[in-house]
Amino acid sequence: MSTTLLRTLAISAAFAFAGAVFASPQSSMTGPAAKTPTPQQQRMSDCNKQATGKKGDDRKTFMSSCLKGQTTAMAAPTKMTQQQKMTSCNADAKTKALKGADRKTFMSSCLKNAPATP
Repeated sequence: MSTTLLRTLAISAAFAFAGAVFASPQSSMTGPAAKTPTPQQQRMSDCNKQATGKKGDDRKTFMSSCLKGQTTAMAAPTKMTQQQKMTSCNADAKTKALKGADRKTFMSSCLKNAPATP
């Protein structure tokens, strides 16, 4: 019975020692402490910071162009909202001093053909 007890004790000690070795961090086995990001990872981080505040399709479009390395000037144009179109067309109608049916026709045409970018 003492042989079985000694064998069990030896196996337990071996597992305890092995667990302690694997649990302790050793820089020679784990590699560099601070891993530098790849260029793509760095670009993703930078673009993500620049996209703060953007949501939905606007964010997707921005991130796509940013990750491709395009500048914001080359990014796909964003669509004007209906409110932005209305404001722009109203200002144009006011500048042209349109009234009545002429204004109505102008506004209809302007809202349908408003430029894609503000």
